[in-house]
Amino acid sequence: MNTFTVVFIDRLLALIGIVVAFPFIVLITLVGYFDTGSPIFFQQRIGKNQRPFTLVKFRTMRQGTASVATHEVSSRSITRLGAILRKTKLDELPQLFNVLKGEMSLVGPRPCLFNQEELINERQQRGVFRVLPGITGLAQINHIDMSDPSKLAQWDQQMIESFTLKDYFKYLLLTITGSGQGDRVK
Repeated sequence: MNTFTVVFIDRLLALIGIVVAFPFIVLITLVGYFDTGSPIFFQQRIGKNQRPFTLVKFRTMRQGTASVATHEVSSRSITRLGAILRKTKLDELPQLFNVLKGEMSLVGPRPCLFNQEELINERQQRGVFRVLPGITGLAQINHIDMSDPSKLAQWDQQMIESFTLKDYFKYLLLTITGSGQGDRVK
């Protein structure tokens, strides 16, 4: 699929999404102050060509929770508001700003942390880092999270190799309508 087309569609949809979701973004931010005292979460992730970028999300876990893959964190770390945000995927809304900046795509492999060495190795071998990371993708709508690095990298590679514009909209629609899950927690 043409990269220019995806970048154009990504940025257009991200801008529309930010405008439409802006009242929710403000509301979640305000409520988040009462939940954690710091509603916005910034974390270094690995982007296209393994370049670092700062991912922005709504905070769903208590401050001070270890910066590791979600499946390595206790479910007790998730706040009440965080559980709602994760279930509805509203915690991902701020990533629209990452898409607008060109650091992410709406659809692509979920960006990993620098300490997820097994996943990084699997993705390097499969050429996954040659594309922008995404908010959702084939693995996410099929309930595959980062707890199985080899399987995740296989699904990421499969998505990249067969990706079409039709798939792009299909994965977005399935995510918006509730398919897929966030990364599991202990």
